[in-house]
Amino acid sequence: MSEKALYNVQPLRTQEEIDDLKWSLERYCGRRDHFLFVFGINTGLRVSDLLPLKVADVRDRTHVVIIEKKTGKKKRFPIMALQSEIVHYTAGMRSDEYLFASRKGNGPITTTQAYRALVKAASMIDRDDIGTHTMRKTFGYHYYKRTKDIVTLMEIFNHSAPSITKRYIGITQDEIDQSLKDFLL
Repeated sequence: MSEKALYNVQPLRTQEEIDDLKWSLERYCGRRDHFLFVFGINTGLRVSDLLPLKVADVRDRTHVVIIEKKTGKKKRFPIMALQSEIVHYTAGMRSDEYLFASRKGNGPITTTQAYRALVKAASMIDRDDIGTHTMRKTFGYHYYKRTKDIVTLMEIFNHSAPSITKRYIGITQDEIDQSLKDFLL
């Protein structure tokens, strides 16, 4: 995906937008894709790091620990707040099963399959600015809005500068729009 395309994919900025996409995923795509979205927006992990996870990686755990595919760095992320969602979703699943198992074969779904599910659900609610990065951007947008801590978010995302993080989550444009809202000469 080009950098330009990456920045055209938007975070979901309101709880209503998040709830609409959750509803659409559940209704049109199913439990797996709904849980992928919920897990993604609450961890900020890249989709390529979410898909290989197995039930044992999250069940009865306080943190998920991964080696990021893109950076090769070890990442430990708290998932205590997600435990009720995890328990509900993984009920009846074996510990060695993929969280996001493909219906074809023995592996997880691909990033392309995850993208298609999100785009399908988004189209059902008339959105054309949703992709797999929407999950990560939504996490970042809401984390920043709650904490105003761009430095920690930059660390979470492994970005090299706060300006990159702000642009990635759409805050820079929001701030510009807000500053110009009542500007009139």
